[in-house]
Amino acid sequence: MLSGLDAASLDVLIGAFLWTRTSRVAGRRVVAIDGKTTRGARTSSDPARHLVAAMDHATSVVLGQIAVTAMSNEIPAVRTLLATLDLAADGGVVVTVDAMHTQTDTATAIVEAGGDYVFTVKAKKPKLHAQLKALPWKDVPAHTATQLGHGRRTTRTIKAVDAPTWIGFAAAKQVAQIRRITTRKGKKSVEVVYVITSADALTAPAPVLAGWIQSHWGIENRCHWVRDVSYDEDRCRARTGQAPQVIACLRNTAISLHRLNGAANIAQACRHHAARPDRPVKLLLTS
Repeated sequence: MLSGLDAASLDVLIGAFLWTRTSRVAGRRVVAIDGKTTRGARTSSDPARHLVAAMDHATSVVLGQIAVTAMSNEIPAVRTLLATLDLAADGGVVVTVDAMHTQTDTATAIVEAGGDYVFTVKAKKPKLHAQLKALPWKDVPAHTATQLGHGRRTTRTIKAVDAPTWIGFAAAKQVAQIRRITTRKGKKSVEVVYVITSADALTAPAPVLAGWIQSHWGIENRCHWVRDVSYDEDRCRARTGQAPQVIACLRNTAISLHRLNGAANIAQACRHHAARPDRPVKLLLTS
């Protein structure tokens, strides 16, 4: 039954339901986009399915998912996934992506749909990275925050300025420099990345922008990692027809419902609901 379902339609329908349960961050609805490979679905003749998902920052609810034949096709797939979301809702949805998706076509698609983008620029785009690095950052006021946890100390410093006229991304309003200094077991590492966004300084001042960048990785930690560890997805051998995407959709839905119910630990929430059959029924009917 699972292999014969229309996986794309299922993702759209469940995503539309969960969209109504999302909330805002600093006055904006913020959505993270990232991909994950269902490694267990690989066969001798077919590669493992690669699935690109959209997750709400505030609630960690998965709002949609689309399958691509390979990770190399993820860039155009993101634009297809974004087309299923109402980016003009509530004054414009903010979309965060990793450095792979810092693309002018993606920026144009987001802006034309009524949303805003937050793109990261790393050294893999050497020309753009060098241009941003050369800006007079030493003259820009900084906002710094320090976080302790998981055996490490992380200090993040962000500096943001109006986007230069030479930036080739649609409606770019700001560029920013983010410096991360992480200390773990006495060893210090430093990473510097740059950000381009269409959100202006009024709606996205430096502290808010830094928060959006940091919370983007929640899609890895609060969704993809949970599917691997709590649901053992990478060892799932379901690979017939639409089964890999359908089962991934059901896992996303279960995680989303647990998050809406206030669960911080999904494994613990699964054990709690498995103990009594009325609990998952209640969760489904009241979410």
